Amino acid sequence: MFGSSSDAGDSGSTARTRWSRRSLLRTSSGLGAALLAGGLTGCSRSSSGATRVRLWSWLTGMDQYVAAFNSAQRDVHVELSVIAAGISGGYAQQTNAIRAHNAPDILHVEYQALPQIVTTGGLRDLSAEVDDLAKGFLPAAWQSVRPGQKTWAVPMDFCPMAFFYRKDLFDKAGIQVPRTWKEFGQAAAAVRRADPKARITTFPLNDGAFLAGMSWQAGDPWWRIASDAWQVGIDGAGTMRVAEYWQDMVSSGRAAHDATGTQSWISAMHHGRLWGMLGATWGVGMLKKSLPEDKGRWAVAPLPTWGDNPSTGVWGGSAFSVSAESEVPEAALTFLRWLSTDPAVPRIGSKVTFPSPAYLPNREVAREVYQDDFFAGGPIFDVLDKAATRVPEWTWGPTSLSAFSTIADALGPVSAGATTIPRAMHKVQSSTVATMRARGLAVTDGSRT
Repeated sequence: MFGSSSDAGDSGSTARTRWSRRSLLRTSSGLGAALLAGGLTGCSRSSSGATRVRLWSWLTGMDQYVAAFNSAQRDVHVELSVIAAGISGGYAQQTNAIRAHNAPDILHVEYQALPQIVTTGGLRDLSAEVDDLAKGFLPAAWQSVRPGQKTWAVPMDFCPMAFFYRKDLFDKAGIQVPRTWKEFGQAAAAVRRADPKARITTFPLNDGAFLAGMSWQAGDPWWRIASDAWQVGIDGAGTMRVAEYWQDMVSSGRAAHDATGTQSWISAMHHGRLWGMLGATWGVGMLKKSLPEDKGRWAVAPLPTWGDNPSTGVWGGSAFSVSAESEVPEAALTFLRWLSTDPAVPRIGSKVTFPSPAYLPNREVAREVYQDDFFAGGPIFDVLDKAATRVPEWTWGPTSLSAFSTIADALGPVSAGATTIPRAMHKVQSSTVATMRARGLAVTDGSRT
C-alpha cells in the first residue's frame, strides 16, 4: 500500500470540527435527491440461503479475510470483487457506481478519500450503528472516519510514518540514526561523504500523499472548518517549513528526488544508492517482499522530528463504508465489525502482509503473531506502536485526491530547477481554493502569499 488522519482527541471546539451541512452537501444535493428517487438495488441471497453482501476492494489479503469470514458463519455471505487501487481507478469506479445506483454494499475508502466520497451522497451514516466501537480504536483513526462529526466508515488499518534505513551501511560508516530533521540533514551529508554516489533517501516529487504526511507531522492541517466554511492552508507555516527543508536537501544534493514505487527505486535501495526510505507501516511488508536478499540489513526508526516535538505523520490506511442504497446494511456491518475487530484478521494478515490494525486490541494480536525475521535492530512494533500514538490533529478536505494530483504536477518542474518546492506549494494552494469554489463549496483562503 502506498498512500494513501485526524484529530488525536475525541472532539474539539464546535467551530473547529463542525462540518457545515450547507458546505458539505452543496455539490451533492442533486445526487442525493436522485438516490432517493432512484430506488434500491436488488437484494439477493446466496445459494446456501445466507444474505449476500457485495464488497469492492483492492486490499492485499482481502480474499483470505472474506474466505475466513464466510467459513465461520452461515448467515452472511460476502462476495468480493477486486478493483483497481483507489487513485488508479478504484475511486472513479465506485463514484460512477454510486451515480448509476448500482454501488456494492461495501466500499473501500482510504481516509484521505473519505470526505470526497461523502460528497457524492452515496454513503450511509453509520453513527448510530458503530459508535459503540469508538473507544477501541486509535483516536486518530477513528476521527479520520468522522468528517462532519458523523461516522461514515469503519477503520481497518492505520499507517503512521517511520524511517527505514540500511543499518549495515549506517553502522559501517559510523553514522548515528537521526532523531531530528537537523540531524537528518547532517546524516545525509555524512552518507555522501561515505559514498558520493549514494543518498540518504529520495524526496518523491510524484507523491502528494508523502508531502501531506510530512506536513501532518509538522502540525499544519491543509484543511480546517471555521465559521461554516472550509479554510484552506496548504501553504501554511508548517508545510512551508517542510517545503523549504526539502528544497535545501534536494538543491544541495543531499537527497535524491526520484519517484518512489518503481523498480529503479527498489534497485537503488538494494544496491546501496539509497540508504533509507521515509515510509509508513506498509514499508515493512513492501521491503520484505521486494528485497528478500536484504534480510538483516534494514532497521526501523522513528520519523525524525522537528526539535523536541515527538509527533509523526500518517501515510495510508484503509476504512470501509456502507452504500446508502444497500438493502442489507446490517449484514454489511456484521462483516465490517468482524473485519475491523476480530483477532482472526491480524492472524491472517500476518501471513500475507504486515498487519497494522486501527483497533487497539488487534494491535496486540498482531505483535504476538507477526514473525519478524527480516529487520535488524529492536522490535519494529515498539517503533510503530509509539508512532501511532503521536499523530497530531489533521483534517482531510473534500478535494484531497485532486490536490494530490495537483501537487505531482506542480512539483514536476522542481527536478529541472524550473521551480522550487515552496513556490509549487503556493501554486497548489491557489489551485485548490479555485477548485473548491468551482464546486460550490464555501471556502476561506488561508494562503500565506
